Amino acid sequence: MLPAIFGLSGPELTADERAFFAEAQPAGYILFGRNVESRAQLRALTDDLRALHGRDRLLICIDQEGGRVARMKPPVWSAYPAGAAFDRLWEIAPASAIEAARANAEALGLDLAEAGISVDCLPLLDVRQPGAHDVIGDRALGTEPLRVAALGRATLDGLARAGVAGVVKHIPGHGRAQADSHKELPVVTASAQELETDLAPFVTLAGAAIAMSAHVVYTAWDEANLATQSPFVIDSVIRGRIGFDGLLLSDDLDMEALSGSVPDRAVRAQAAGCDVVLNCWAKMADMQGIAARLAPMSVQTANRLQRALAPTRDFAEAVDMARQAELFAKRDALLALAAA
Repeated sequence: MLPAIFGLSGPELTADERAFFAEAQPAGYILFGRNVESRAQLRALTDDLRALHGRDRLLICIDQEGGRVARMKPPVWSAYPAGAAFDRLWEIAPASAIEAARANAEALGLDLAEAGISVDCLPLLDVRQPGAHDVIGDRALGTEPLRVAALGRATLDGLARAGVAGVVKHIPGHGRAQADSHKELPVVTASAQELETDLAPFVTLAGAAIAMSAHVVYTAWDEANLATQSPFVIDSVIRGRIGFDGLLLSDDLDMEALSGSVPDRAVRAQAAGCDVVLNCWAKMADMQGIAARLAPMSVQTANRLQRALAPTRDFAEAVDMARQAELFAKRDALLALAAA
């Protein structure tokens, strides 16, 4: 199996994609708005991917956070609130915020389960810091590590109840970056002691099955390399200080924080210790280059992938979508407390 997750160009596989994916055998796929049109179309696409590989538990992921980051949109699918909504409720009722976050994530997870999507790139464990770039902004679950960890755990629990795995991101923390890593390289100059605040939610949830790296340079740890491509950050901080032993995904290799060709970026991320590289934009030349240059998936990575997907649902089983209305009602009643 190739330790890469690839994007798709449209709402169904092209002949070239089908042939390439069948040969390359990537670890999984990521979906975007360009891949999403209707409930029936999306489920047909994910079923097609599973059939192509003969894997019932295939990693098919999506960024369905709520708020401004949502690939499955109204009117076909429900809108979901951004993380800041649960942060506001925590101010007056922490236990209610946890319950609301859990109900919201389960309802969202049911949408994904119905669509045949096994993994959601959620929750963010980035601790929002004053003066940081708004690329995280209202996506964050708060400015306090304890709050972020508690709401993050509730989100993971809710997704799991729907049979969907979550991804904690952006490890070891994107909350104080003063640039958008989609467009440029953020450099964080905080001290190692200050960065303990950023690490804290990840330490609390170190048992999560999947994490996504941050394309950020932390000068206290490695002045020369962003975290995704830093052996020191991955080995000593993510695996060591945080204690994360799950499946580590790179963030998208196409982001402008990185330099060099996309295959070069992939090789550097793998060499640094990322289990699986993420390449979102479905450019065949880039995907072929990655397939040609990456080392085969290690036994350790294969075991981490298997562990991550083992609790996810069997997509041959029906999804209880009727439960969504109950979950929405519970979430909305709780969130209304913060608006009163």
